[in-house]
Amino acid sequence: MIFPSDMIEPKIIFEDENILAVDKPSGLSVHSEGADATGTLVDWFLRHYPEARGVGEPRVGSDGVQLERSGVVHRLDRDTSGVMILAKNQPTFDHLKHQFKERQVKKEYRAIVYGQMKERWGTIDRRIGRSAQDWKLRSAERGARGQLRDAVTDWECLKSGTYEGEPFSVLKLDPRTGRMHQLRVHLKSISRPIVGDSLYAVGQISRSNNLGLRRLALHALNIEVELPDGTDRSFAAAWPEELARAETLIA
Repeated sequence: MIFPSDMIEPKIIFEDENILAVDKPSGLSVHSEGADATGTLVDWFLRHYPEARGVGEPRVGSDGVQLERSGVVHRLDRDTSGVMILAKNQPTFDHLKHQFKERQVKKEYRAIVYGQMKERWGTIDRRIGRSAQDWKLRSAERGARGQLRDAVTDWECLKSGTYEGEPFSVLKLDPRTGRMHQLRVHLKSISRPIVGDSLYAVGQISRSNNLGLRRLALHALNIEVELPDGTDRSFAAAWPEELARAETLIA
């Protein structure tokens, strides 16, 4: 893999002989089906830790070719920033994967959404399926197709206000489940899509000032897991500067 000089690289938060915790920047894909010319997090990981190649579970892409997902225990969308954990060996992968499967991992996200929340906190308990308009997208609204999977997100409103006369809110998000696009889809389903969401807030983006942002306003702030030695460990990735600046505009 050839790495372009302008490739966005992750920041290492913690590492030992078993895991690597990184702060993934917005715009960096975790993995791809071979079409990402800018490189991926997995490409970067294997460049630095080639001995981890093959760690994980084999997955085949839509084109029938096996995906390169070495070390990937969980994932973030390309445009979501924040903390991710990669496994350096198979026993660690299996140990961590079990925790995600059994919903034992604690995750905290932060987001800026369009509109003001009417409550201080709440829970979105809506099953997620395929969008009736675009099968590549997910939906938690009436008319969703395919297999509907349980999905639950707890939220707390940290701040609400306006900027240039437009309402916004800053939310703490605690997903109890880990469905694809869960936070983005759940917030869209209650008419509070995430600022800058090019998949689920196309209409809002075109009409909004978007707080001056040119990225998705979603960040994985913290994750807590049990390490292979039995100790519980929490890893955090700081709220990005551009999102912090946008938050200060809300008054």
